[in-house]
This record gives sequence, C-alpha cells and structure tokens, in this order.
Amino acid sequence: MNSLNNKIKSVGVNDTHLTVELLDGRSIRLPLTLFPTLAEATARQRAKWELCGADTGIHWPLLNYDLSVAGLLRGEPEAPGIRRAKQTAKYPAHKPGKAYALAEEAEGRAGSPLPADGTQTEDGAHGVTRPTKPSVLVDTRVIYCGDNLEQLKKLPDACVDFAYIDPPFNSNRNYEVFWGETKEKRSFEDRHESTKAYLDYMRPRCVELARVLKKTGSFYYHCDWHASHYVKVMLDQIFGENNFQNEIVWKRSSAHSDSKRYGANHDTIFFYTGGANKWTWNDQFTPYSEEYTEQNYRYNDEKGRFRVSDMTANKPGGDVSYEWKTPDGKIVKPYKGRYWAYSKEKLKQMEEAGQIYYRSTGMPMLKHYLNEMPGVPLQTFWDDIKPVISGSEERLGYPTQKPLQLLERMILSSSDENGIVLDAFCGCGTALVAAEKNKRQWIGIDISPTACRVMAKRLRDVCGLPESEPLWKAGRGFVVRDLPWSEEKLRAIPPFEFENWAVIALGGIPNKVQVGDMGVDGRIYPVSSAATPYRLKEGELGLKERWYPIQVKQKDKVGRPDIDSFEAMMMREDCDKGFFVSFDYSSDALQEIGSFFKRSHKVIVALTVKEILDEQIAKKLA
Repeated sequence: MNSLNNKIKSVGVNDTHLTVELLDGRSIRLPLTLFPTLAEATARQRAKWELCGADTGIHWPLLNYDLSVAGLLRGEPEAPGIRRAKQTAKYPAHKPGKAYALAEEAEGRAGSPLPADGTQTEDGAHGVTRPTKPSVLVDTRVIYCGDNLEQLKKLPDACVDFAYIDPPFNSNRNYEVFWGETKEKRSFEDRHESTKAYLDYMRPRCVELARVLKKTGSFYYHCDWHASHYVKVMLDQIFGENNFQNEIVWKRSSAHSDSKRYGANHDTIFFYTGGANKWTWNDQFTPYSEEYTEQNYRYNDEKGRFRVSDMTANKPGGDVSYEWKTPDGKIVKPYKGRYWAYSKEKLKQMEEAGQIYYRSTGMPMLKHYLNEMPGVPLQTFWDDIKPVISGSEERLGYPTQKPLQLLERMILSSSDENGIVLDAFCGCGTALVAAEKNKRQWIGIDISPTACRVMAKRLRDVCGLPESEPLWKAGRGFVVRDLPWSEEKLRAIPPFEFENWAVIALGGIPNKVQVGDMGVDGRIYPVSSAATPYRLKEGELGLKERWYPIQVKQKDKVGRPDIDSFEAMMMREDCDKGFFVSFDYSSDALQEIGSFFKRSHKVIVALTVKEILDEQIAKKLA
C-alpha cells in the first residue's frame, strides 16, 4: 500500500468550507453545513486541530470532535442525533450506524436514554458529566488483563495523549500483600536479576508506547535508582534525545536508613514528548513558601496580603510624563530619567479600583494581592506530595501504590479534558482514577487479574463509575477485558499458547523459540539470589545469571517420567528451584518431587492450572 495513502498534509476551516490537502496531492473540499458541530463552533475552536490516527484523522481538542479522511472522501455528513452539547464529547461524525446503535442500546437496555440533542450523559449519584466515545481510533474506559506488550500491539498508531508507566523496579524487594478487595494473600516480587534482563523486558514495551503516543503527547516513566540511568539511555534511543524534557525527582519519604551509604528516599520520573514542536502543556503552580510570603507580601488591607511594584518605565510612549495628584494633595512625577508606565486615564482607573498603594513620599505603587497570584511555577523537585503509607485513606495495600495527587499533577500538566490517558502497568489503578476524576478518557493494562479486580472496585467506589457493558457502550461505564480463562478453554488452546499463558501468569519470560527448548518453557529471574558459576555455551555472553526454569505440560495428570526429565534439566543447569505447571499430578510425581528435594536440596514447585486461575500461587511459594 502507498505510504502516503490518506495521510493529511494540511487542514483549513473557514465559515463556509472544510478543506483537507493530502500528501498524495488529492484535495477534499466540503461545505461546513455537512458538519454542524464545526459550523456552530467559534473560529478559535475550529483553528485548534491536530492530526491523529497516523495522520489519517483530524481531532479538534476544544470541541472533542473527530473526522476521518475515509469518511471525508465519501462525503459523509455528521450523523443526526449525535450533535455535541456544550463541552461534551460526541460520537465520530462518520459512524452514524454505530451512533444509532449505541443510542438505541442505551434506551433499551441501560434504562437511561441518551439525550436527543447529543451524547451528554450524567452519573446521577455523583452529578458528573461524562462524554461517550471521543475517538474513532480506540476504545476507552477499558481495563485489559494480560501482557501489556500484546495489548499495546493491538492499539493503532498515535492514539493516546498521555502515557505513564510505573513498571516493577529492578530491585530486590519482595512483597506479601493483603488486597483491599479480598482476603487473598498474594506474593509480589520483582523478578529481574540483572539490569540487562530488566531492559530486555522493558525495551519492546517502550517501543510500542512510543508508537501509540501522539506527536503532541507526553510520556512519563517512573523508576528508582536501581536502573534509572540505564532506562534514560534506553528512552533516549526510543523517543529521541531531543524529546526528553525533564528528569523529575519525587521525594517519596522523609528519611530512609541505608547501611553505610546515604538514604535513598526519592524516585525518578522521566518526561518525554511525542516529537511535535508544540505539545500539550498546562502550567501548574505550587504555593509560595511561608518565608517568601513573609518577606514579599508585607502589606495588608481589606482584600488581603499584597506586595507592591514600581509604576514607572525607562522608556517613553504616549502620555507618560504628566504630574500625578495623590489623594492627600501631593503632586508627584516619575523619578528622574523615567516615565509613567501607564497613561493618566489608566492610572485613574487603577486608583478607583483600589489597585494603588501610596508611599509616604506620595509615589504610587501597584498592588499585587497574594490570593490573585498563581504561585511558583512547578519545578522538577517534588517534595510536597506525601507517599501512600499505612494510615493513608487511599491506601489499598498495593506494594508500590503511588499517591493520587502525584498522578493528577502529571495528567493535568500534560493532557486536556477528554484526552486519552494510558497506563500499561496500572497496578491498583491510580492513574485511571486520576484520569476519571479529571475528565480524561483512559486505558489500563495489567497482567494481574487481582490487580484488575482491585482497580475495578476502586473505580466503582471512588469515581462512582459503573462496571457494565451496556453502560460502557452508552458512554457511562467501564469494562474489564480478558480476565483469566477457564480450565476448559485452556485445555483446548494450542500447546505453545498454553505455555505462554502459564509462564506469563507466573511472571516469567517465555522462550522466544519453543522448539528444542531443552525442557525449559520459560524463566523467572530472581533478584536477590547470588549468582553461581554458569557454563557458557557457544555464542553466549560471559554474563553470570541466576534463573528459575518453568516447565509447562498441557496434561490432565503429569506423571513421574515428566518430573524425572525436569529434575535432569535442573541438575544440568544447576538450578536451585524450578516451577512445573499442569492440570494435575499423579501421586508418584508428587512423591518424586519430595524425594528429589531430600537428595539434592533443590525445590520443584508443582502448580496446577486451578491454583493459577484461583490466584492461590502465594500459598505454594510461601
């Protein structure tokens, strides 16, 4: 296919026509009467547009409005029944069939019909106006359960405005967590022994995140000192050095005791943009310090504290050399060699508005009230946001849970209302809650079914957002996709797919080549173990790595011969621990596992598919 096919070169909108020039030389010119949303918009709203969908679509952020080149080439008008209400999103103008279907479903099954004049909907319990579907490109308000690499590959190019990840750090922390939703106890462990293994895991995921990010979008990578320097080099290669904007330091604890070294009490957040010269940015401010306020805002009146500034200038321009009469009758002129910064008429208006403070000499000064100042522009050292601790109201028990305020700060800075927020390691869903509370669309991905259920409960409880397929289609709810399969389905899928499912469920890395795998279907890289001598094979690098093998059998019942083969592999590779996954085990197999431990002191953890589906793994790993 021609690489220029349907790619946009320029867009022009006036009061009568929409004109789109394509890179292949074609031109589309349509009357604005076909698109009432654009026709009724102001010139400023129409003028601010951006390309999306790999440059084959147009998005007007101030209108929450999308058009596709494919629809424009067909001359399709805006679908009736989906006209936008003020400050709400709308269905894509070129999908009338879908718009009608969703409206009909909302009336027939959700019990709350869509308004006849648009898609503005409201959550009665919380009174929040919720847009329906802002983009023709991607479903939003969806949590995907599974490997984020596979899910990211399904997303189209340039479809998200803001991406954030807080992946497992390359650290040696082990977690035993009680979740807020159930009594289930689950083990969390960062399973990357070496920085190389960590970066090998993260690189393809970051490549996909760069692909799905809009040119005007922003990407935030949250990490700590264990691998941050290597991560920065990797991100420069993927996003481009010129698109690196800031290294943010978040002070996550007041003090940290580390033996024989300085306490490590901060995290690092790398901020990149998508490649455009102008990206979405909204200035954020922090309050002035008490010391600054005391020193600079030294005056008070009935309106509050204020500081004063000079009302003269060093260059003339108009009526700026007059004499000024103060309320007590003094006559004052600008200082020698200077001029008034305002005309006499403007100075009179300021005086009447109470904006002038007079010194004892009679010289007028301009008041600047503290409550009218935005504060200090946000810097790269953030020490004003406290971590989630045991007594925090928002605490769920997730091991690396970040405070809501931290995510809100990034989302508010780098996205607009109704922009699409993506978190590919969304854990307990803090980024999703922050996006929802601040009127953004969102997509969440996490490999843990428990994490997906926890964030779903949090969205229901905190945001009042219902988990419902019909309401999601009507724009008023969310859905969770791809939760774990049943045993019946797992028995039916191809063996290699079953192996990948089991390895990923354990947090391991599947083999890239599954033929001739020498009895190893996947590997788990622990962090805190000491490396043991490793016999290099031809072509391997001289890196010492310790890893745990995973063997997977799609059998109703694994017998002793399967265990014998796995034991031989563990002895050959000198592995202290290994994991075996199947639907069940014979008594001979389980007895041999026990005997093997007595003979060699090497551990085989036998897991059933049911235990993985029921998330009872922690009991076997304790």
